[in-house]
Amino acid sequence: MKTFIRLFFRTLRTVLGPVMLLKESLTRPKGIVRPQAAQKVVDQQCQSLVLYQYQTCPFCIKVRQEISRLSLNIQRIDAQHEGPDRQALLKGGGQTKVPCLKITDKAGKTQWLYDSEKIIAYLRGRFASV
Repeated sequence: MKTFIRLFFRTLRTVLGPVMLLKESLTRPKGIVRPQAAQKVVDQQCQSLVLYQYQTCPFCIKVRQEISRLSLNIQRIDAQHEGPDRQALLKGGGQTKVPCLKITDKAGKTQWLYDSEKIIAYLRGRFASV
């Protein structure tokens, strides 16, 4: 029974994944336009941010849509499959839950922010008025 359930959800992800990605690309919001100097400052600030995500996770898609809306250049790492990126997420944040925003301050201290709503609130608070 367990095998059947896993097979069902794997098939569901295989079928729905491309549909979700197509919808994301078709509904991608237009990014806000900043003066070149302001965008350069934002881009520099985004170098301290990394988004750990799964490509077809609906919550990750929601965060990526907000990143596009805010015109942010944030590095994205796919942590779905076993490997060094997933291990870095587990070691640093303590769980392999996504989306997760890794925030590194100027002193090198790292904060791991989970939950799409909290990530979106953080990004809006930091970048919406810049």
